[in-house]
Amino acid sequence: MKSKTRLVQLLLACSVLFAKQIVLAADSGDLLAIFWQAETTTQLQNSREQLINEAGDADTLYQWLRAGPNYSADVPKGQQESARVTADGTRFPYVFLIPKTYNPATSYPVEFILHGGVSRPEWEAGGGWWRRGYDSLKQEDRIIVVPASWIDAFWWHENQAESLPEILKTLKRTYNIDDNRVSLSGVSDGGTGVYFFAFKQPTPWSVFLPYIGHPGVLRNPQSGGGYSLYFENLMNKPLYIVNGENDRLYPVSAVQPFIDILDEVGVNHIFKAIAGGGHNTDWLPDEKPMIEEFKSANPRDAFPENVQWVADRTDKYNRNLWIRVDGLNSANNQGLVQATRQGNLIDVTARGVTEFTLLLNPEEVDFSKEVEVRVNSEEVFNARVSQSMETLLDWAAEDLDKSMLYTVELLISGY
Repeated sequence: MKSKTRLVQLLLACSVLFAKQIVLAADSGDLLAIFWQAETTTQLQNSREQLINEAGDADTLYQWLRAGPNYSADVPKGQQESARVTADGTRFPYVFLIPKTYNPATSYPVEFILHGGVSRPEWEAGGGWWRRGYDSLKQEDRIIVVPASWIDAFWWHENQAESLPEILKTLKRTYNIDDNRVSLSGVSDGGTGVYFFAFKQPTPWSVFLPYIGHPGVLRNPQSGGGYSLYFENLMNKPLYIVNGENDRLYPVSAVQPFIDILDEVGVNHIFKAIAGGGHNTDWLPDEKPMIEEFKSANPRDAFPENVQWVADRTDKYNRNLWIRVDGLNSANNQGLVQATRQGNLIDVTARGVTEFTLLLNPEEVDFSKEVEVRVNSEEVFNARVSQSMETLLDWAAEDLDKSMLYTVELLISGY
């Protein structure tokens, strides 16, 4: 009789514990939604404190963030228009297309499409500022984003470099987005803009699709760029490039030397030269199946074993996925970091760099053991490191990316 009573007590205890776990899981999703949607410093800080108190340790908090917040089904769907407004009052309008059958339990791929003709006046509200209609772009299996560019905000200007990732994060606050399938395509000036993000700011994107553009425009100071371009920065992200043979602006013959370098250094890319093609996208319907296959075959790898980056400044354009350049040798004005991770060993080649940061993920690194870092074949770090809930939340707030989380930020200097 006593054993039967004891069994009943154990079953009841297990039932209560299981029920508490379910409630806690639901509460964590609600807390994460508050964190994910925070728009002020106060809101963010309050939600951080709640998450830290409720989670109790970095492993639990990591799992919560990895699962993501509870997304609502009561959100705007269909064709929507919005604008990001900066502190100085500049409006960055964009149209976004949400499937009418949007299901918050499903993670949706996202496509950003950059238009051409950027030397126009600032866009007015009304939705028709780029094209007569968006019906041809609507698809039920993905979210489409069409931002605006104009004479004071070319795609390769610093204000757009800030704006596009912020627009993406705005959408992530409301919609369930597949972080590893966010593509960036563009036509003409938009194609040139795609090259800019590939060379300078690739972390959020899965693939780059520059159509009838030219990366050489970015080097020209008169076009508002004047950037140095480093082919090492293209190694981690695939490109699907299309140019027309008879394009009056950027014919195949003008782009071919760039393609030759991609071939030589081994950048993952596809180049389509359209026979007889001009400065248009008449080829797009025939090419679309191959483009879709390319996107499908190339989700973002947020934690590649090999990653590299060349930076010529440290205030921006200095990060690629899990490495960041934090200090440059002033004599060189540019620096290279190449990192290879094999378990807990990270081998780094550093040239012209005085310090850099490694961002570490608990699914890639075993934090119960020592982490070893070698720089230019010399060991510079070998110790256990502690995971930090503060670091985890810092980078989660920075990226709003469920698939790219870090619990350790390791600054390497003095080597």
